[in-house]
Amino acid sequence: MTDTVVVGAGPYGLSLAAHLRHKGIPFRIFGRLMDSWRCHMPQGMLLKSDGFASNICDPENDYTLGRFCAEKGIPYGDKGIPVHLETFAAYGMAFRDKKVPELEDRDVLSIDEAPEGFVVGLDTGETVRARRVVLAVGVTHFENVPESLANLPTEFFSHSARHSDVTRFRGRSVVVIGAGASALDMAGLMREAGVDVQLVARAKSVKFHSKSDKARPLWDTLRRPPSGLGPGWKSYFFANCPMLFHFLPEGLRLEAVRRVLGPSGGAFIRDKVVGKVPFVLGYRPEGATIQNGKVHLHLVDESGGKRDVVADHIVAATGYKVKLDRLNFLSEGTRSKIKTVEGAPVLSSTFESSVPGLYFVGLAAANSFGPVMRFAFGGAFAARTVSQALAKSLSHSVAFAAHAAVSTSK
Repeated sequence: MTDTVVVGAGPYGLSLAAHLRHKGIPFRIFGRLMDSWRCHMPQGMLLKSDGFASNICDPENDYTLGRFCAEKGIPYGDKGIPVHLETFAAYGMAFRDKKVPELEDRDVLSIDEAPEGFVVGLDTGETVRARRVVLAVGVTHFENVPESLANLPTEFFSHSARHSDVTRFRGRSVVVIGAGASALDMAGLMREAGVDVQLVARAKSVKFHSKSDKARPLWDTLRRPPSGLGPGWKSYFFANCPMLFHFLPEGLRLEAVRRVLGPSGGAFIRDKVVGKVPFVLGYRPEGATIQNGKVHLHLVDESGGKRDVVADHIVAATGYKVKLDRLNFLSEGTRSKIKTVEGAPVLSSTFESSVPGLYFVGLAAANSFGPVMRFAFGGAFAARTVSQALAKSLSHSVAFAAHAAVSTSK
């Protein structure tokens, strides 16, 4: 039996594994390295986060994105220079080599409760017994699509997570649904790739982050302090005080996760879409029909006004929503014991669920620790908090075992 199994090899899983290794906690980590970033985001995308907010966290903080870029001769700035998706994915791979060589490129097929912990089944047929399991599964299990379109054939409808290469749509017409970074990035990259693309969104206007490459006056810095989630006191609180967020009333937390840091594009995507990609704003999808090999998207505005948009394909860049029933590798019995709110697990101050020994980090922890869990920046807090809790638990277990051994020998 190993002490801890980490499931997932993105920024959260890698950060946690580096902390466990540093603390000497026995662990195994399984997952496809940086899979969400390498296989489920469009090539050529720019990260919305600044360079300083895009680090994968190790306990000694000695392998930052800045250091990686310096080693590879890649232009880098804490602020003002956009981080390319390909750079971030390569950084994750280099981080693995230096900080988490234990990573096993294996898929977890099952997790079941067992005496004193869990049994984890792998795609190789191996089973692993562990006292604790930490799920750092990222976002791709939780694709969110409009219910009115969910039953369309995949030939005509898909989620943005299915398209790392947008050139497959070159010469075709595509409607992208959404007003956030995923939608705007997808639309901008499609246009550059020769796709006849337009963007549809319920929002009446599209928001973008402001560029952070210019020095700000002192008064403005005090009024809107910088943070890993952008400027402003709200962003500062969510970025730097996730534990305080955890102790807010549940209703207030859920409302904040729904409304704060809502859909917006990165600063550097604005020039790729504004005035270049047609926007159809203020409309939500009511349904769609297939006619003569085309998909007719039926839209309605808040006053009941209707219009149709016709295309070869619809891409829902409508984000992700946590629903634990999507985690099919968790046994039904285990899932049924996890206390949830709005489909997401209710977590303790150490990220532990209502099933003892089962932890969640990343997007699944957003309702408990705030919007920062939707960004790589939150990985540092999650890794420190969980690794400290596991180290404390392990020391108690060792002490108990030692005491039991002494008592038995008497």
